[in-house]
Amino acid sequence: QVQLVESGGGSVQAGGSLRLSCAASGNTGSSRCMGWFRQAPGKERELVSDISSAGRLYYADSVKGRFTISKDNAGKTLYLQMNSLKPEDTAIYYCAAARIFDACGTFHYWGQGTQVTVSS
Repeated sequence: QVQLVESGGGSVQAGGSLRLSCAASGNTGSSRCMGWFRQAPGKERELVSDISSAGRLYYADSVKGRFTISKDNAGKTLYLQMNSLKPEDTAIYYCAAARIFDACGTFHYWGQGTQVTVSS
């Protein structure tokens, strides 16, 4: 079992930046895919970015060039650097992790979410 706790959310003006962090505890390690999802009001949850156990990166088209995902070597902390924020980035952001050795795409562990609000 893996426990995930997000932090770093808040309210910023358009064009600003935030860095989200996800602290992992329990049976953690680097051999798993981890990612960030978000859910905006009235919208479906969507995958924002993920990083595979090998370090392969994925970004949704809507955030390419603006967001950067990273993690420490032990897989204890996942980050999402969010630059040039737009009002449409407003959402609850969730950290997620796959099972060890599973490919990205199936996430079994979830954090509680952290609110990101971008004003215009």
